[in-house]
Amino acid sequence: MRRVMARTKKRGLFPFTTVSVVPLVVVFVVVILSNRCTAAIDSLNYTKMYNRQVSSLRLDRIHRHLDKINKPPLFTIQSPDGDIIDCVHKRKQPAMDHPLLKNHKIRRVPPGLPRSTQMGQSRTNSSTTSVDGWKGVWQTWHQNGQLCPKGTLPVRRTTVHDVLRAKSLFYFGKKQFPNSLPFSPTRRSGARPDSDIDSDPPDLLSGNNGHEHAIAYTTSSDEVYGAKATINVWDPSVDELSEFSLSQIWVLSGSFDGSDLNSIEAGWQVSPELYGDTRPRLFTYWTSDAYQATGCYNLLCSGFVQTNSRIAIGAAISPVSSVGGNQYDITLIIWKDPRLGDWWLGFGDNTLVGYWPRELFTHLADRATMVEWGGEIVNSRANDEHTSTQMGSGNFAKDGLGKASYFRNLEIVD
Repeated sequence: MRRVMARTKKRGLFPFTTVSVVPLVVVFVVVILSNRCTAAIDSLNYTKMYNRQVSSLRLDRIHRHLDKINKPPLFTIQSPDGDIIDCVHKRKQPAMDHPLLKNHKIRRVPPGLPRSTQMGQSRTNSSTTSVDGWKGVWQTWHQNGQLCPKGTLPVRRTTVHDVLRAKSLFYFGKKQFPNSLPFSPTRRSGARPDSDIDSDPPDLLSGNNGHEHAIAYTTSSDEVYGAKATINVWDPSVDELSEFSLSQIWVLSGSFDGSDLNSIEAGWQVSPELYGDTRPRLFTYWTSDAYQATGCYNLLCSGFVQTNSRIAIGAAISPVSSVGGNQYDITLIIWKDPRLGDWWLGFGDNTLVGYWPRELFTHLADRATMVEWGGEIVNSRANDEHTSTQMGSGNFAKDGLGKASYFRNLEIVD
């Protein structure tokens, strides 16, 4: 693994700054913030969509869908934040329903983590604390001291209300094409013309679709087999039910101007529509067709194979950073198993969460060609107005550590 000298794109409304012991400082320049007051958690009316009458036919469809993704639990844990965590037998998890994984055997011997210049150096600044899944509380459902039994996996239970908040059952748990395409910098970054990712997605550079980014990215078309970053965790204000704020890693291959873009993603996000609150949550995403039909968030469809019994994907992260107070971050790594070709997700220095089987992908079945690190928000307002939804902490990069959100120790696997 080597550190990446990433370039920046001056884009987005809320900042990230990079804190690192290496001479890599990625600062995201921002434009003017809205003067509107930020929305409090209580002011978001998450139930306003339930006031309309829901037909019995639609409810039947929703219940049938929930029966597919909510597997029968062997044990159930009630989280203090209201989540229900079902402990599901590992062979009954949603991934096993995917038609391409009909004869798939869960990997019993996970691959070794890539060699890293950062291994054993989880602390690079005395003012920050890495949230460690094996030490103390780092997801809210851990607070009562209960864990899933051996042989089972923690899965956040999906409810009818979760589905009703979505635009439709089809869109539930999915990013929406073309609005959710990752930022495409290649035409303006000087990338080689033979790059697999070779053109900008429609309207993304102009921001007309309401998605705004602040990112660092790789600029060559060399073969890439993974990426790593330590990401500062905050609880940004989100103004509207349909908006979100996230900080994540994108591992990409394919083209932005077609339907073959492959993407693997992981990070934290605040999404009232998806989760019903404004808590930051660990999330994953994948697609093999530019967000059109394949893939989903977390375990809301079949695909991602979970192997860890202590980490619930989609569950809230705790504690979180505060302005002028303690700073908390999580370290995530996504990398390709050189032997079997699966893409693994790691947390911290040595905790494996699970993997995306190579069978799910076309381009990523071979390699990645671009990595992006950064933040994204949705601005749903029209007529040149802007949401007060925050990216990261909502503060400018110039405000520095303790106020501005950061990514540190950016690396790629080659």
